[in-house]
Amino acid sequence: MIRLRRPATAAALTLAAVATAVLGLAGPASAHVTVNPAEAKQGGYGRFAFRVPNESDTASTTKVEVNLPENAPVGSVSTMPVPGWTVTVEKRKVDPPIEVHGSQLTEAVSKLTWTAAPNGGVKPGEFQEFPVSMGPLPQTDRMVFKVLQTYSDGNISRWIEEPTPGGEEPENPAPVLTLTAASASASPAASAPAAAADDDDDDADTGAATALGVAGLVAGLAGLVLGGLALLRTRREPTAKS
Repeated sequence: MIRLRRPATAAALTLAAVATAVLGLAGPASAHVTVNPAEAKQGGYGRFAFRVPNESDTASTTKVEVNLPENAPVGSVSTMPVPGWTVTVEKRKVDPPIEVHGSQLTEAVSKLTWTAAPNGGVKPGEFQEFPVSMGPLPQTDRMVFKVLQTYSDGNISRWIEEPTPGGEEPENPAPVLTLTAASASASPAASAPAAAADDDDDDADTGAATALGVAGLVAGLAGLVLGGLALLRTRREPTAKS
């Protein structure tokens, strides 16, 4: 019995060691800056959060710079307060202007910078989200946000590499927001026949109900007439003599 247990124990330890090594290698590769959600509709508005994990074992993240793509400007960009952080907004000129609710905007937000308060920031083993509201989203297939993450020891992680379709993930990938086309609504010409058909069905149902009502009324009147005649006959018949 003892000889049978030792190989099993050794195999279990070997598998555990392999799993630990694989997970240890996979962890840092996935701990990059992301935008959540990662997909939205073109032309719409949305709330997005830039999620920033701290990859350092000794330093805190003290500044996060998010650069909005120049080829996909957004007319309206607003930030949500993050406790312990201040944000600055930089703008740039855009040509042609961006139309938002009938107004022509000649400026668009180009960069958002969050700075932690003294002795603050994202500590080792933690992450922080920086919420942003944006819209209307541009008519493009994606938005690539290049991000710089500064640590308290002066090191900077540059999340600026654009992914290539079908290729391997870059070592320092930039957050990507995928944009899909908004679903096309039914045209008035297509919906008109359907509405007309519905009207015809309603008219037919109304006509049938009316006919049934008239028939019922006639049957009721006939019943009353027959009942009255029977009553008159009963009264006119002579009473049988004993």
